[in-house]
Amino acid sequence: MDVLDLARVQFAMTSIVHFFFVPVTIGLAFLVALLHTRWHRSGDVRHERLTRFFGTLLLINIAVGVVTGLVQEFQFGMSWSAYSRFVGDVFGAPLAMEGLAAFFLESTFLGLWVFGWKILPRRVHLLSIWLVFFGAILSAVFIMAANSWMQRPVGYTTDAETGRPQLSSIGDLFTNPVFVWGYLHVVLASLVTGAMVMLAISAWQLRRGREVFTTSAVLSLVVLAPLSIVQLAVGSHLGVVEATYQPMKIAAAEAQWETCQPCSFSLFQIGGGANDEEPTKIIEVPHLLSILATGTWDGEVIGLNELQQQDEAKYGSGDYVPNVFVQYWSMRVMAYAGTLVVLLSLWGAWLAHRRRLPSSRVFLFLATWAVVLPFVMNTAGWLLTENGRQPWLVQGLMKTADGVSGSLSTTELVLSLSAFLLVYLVLTVLDVVLIMRYGRRELDLDDEVEDGADADRGLTALTY
Repeated sequence: MDVLDLARVQFAMTSIVHFFFVPVTIGLAFLVALLHTRWHRSGDVRHERLTRFFGTLLLINIAVGVVTGLVQEFQFGMSWSAYSRFVGDVFGAPLAMEGLAAFFLESTFLGLWVFGWKILPRRVHLLSIWLVFFGAILSAVFIMAANSWMQRPVGYTTDAETGRPQLSSIGDLFTNPVFVWGYLHVVLASLVTGAMVMLAISAWQLRRGREVFTTSAVLSLVVLAPLSIVQLAVGSHLGVVEATYQPMKIAAAEAQWETCQPCSFSLFQIGGGANDEEPTKIIEVPHLLSILATGTWDGEVIGLNELQQQDEAKYGSGDYVPNVFVQYWSMRVMAYAGTLVVLLSLWGAWLAHRRRLPSSRVFLFLATWAVVLPFVMNTAGWLLTENGRQPWLVQGLMKTADGVSGSLSTTELVLSLSAFLLVYLVLTVLDVVLIMRYGRRELDLDDEVEDGADADRGLTALTY
């Protein structure tokens, strides 16, 4: 592997691991805010304990997730300095907003919520956790705006002297259709992930007869069932948007080498990963690819061969086809995992409606282990989005090969990659161990919580 390959592996590894934590933060913040609201209205001690319980898990995830984000930023500046210089005049504004507005909003009110128990007025305390959630989704706005600009550059002019893009319209940046639908898709995926985490932990507790967790299990299903369906619909429309601006990405997701109209969607295939290798498609669904890519029954999908010829005519000779194997299976893993989440949530909602949720051993067992599905789904979606843009780092403006730092050597990248891998492995194991340790604790509904914060309680004043 050369410097470019190692730099891409390093960036992919740090981004994927960091994105394990981001959806959990957004999703759990929303669900903890709902629990806190329910406690504020009812005054029920069970709702207070559940709020504290899942609030602790939220804090653990944020604490570890922030560290993974810092490591990611460090390797980004170290390995991709040419890219940083190229996009700096565009990314400067949204990333500054993310740091100065969203992150400080989130961290400030998180501190108020953590240390404000029995100190802040109840309404102010409740408002603080909602502002934590608002800060989290606001942070995602600026990050997704920057990422969407890489998929479809808008609102910029090119500096005549440097040849670098400069932001000319921040309005265009935040009305980019790729951003609007991509951001909505990410937020929905985050809420689904948080709900699955809460459901899995609640299911584990219910299997041990701790029926107080029925409340959190039902709440997670109330969020999960409708939003998982909406997420599939939004993801489908996002495919239409991406087919408009990045047709190569969508054609590669079906390994569609030749132009077709109408186009079928294969549930499984063998081969198709190279231009000279025709795939054997198994169980094709007629017209489905036309619907997913164009939103119409008989829509035309331009094949990879024709798109390659168009890009060569526009940008010069080169290989403009992304890794078809990654695209094809990322699409299906994401779609299949999302479908399983929908089916599980509908099953759980039916059991909750029939008041049979705490006694359904099979569902509770499957719900506990199904917590891996949203993480698999999110990772597959990330691979589909980012791999599908290759060989471009910024679509049509900068190739990935041109964004790597010029001073890097293979040895330096191997050493840094090994160090980052070790750090991320330790952080991931630490997060899983802490989540499992605190997630298995039983709520004590008899003991009163002392006023104020107490350093002996670990991370916060949250006790059980």
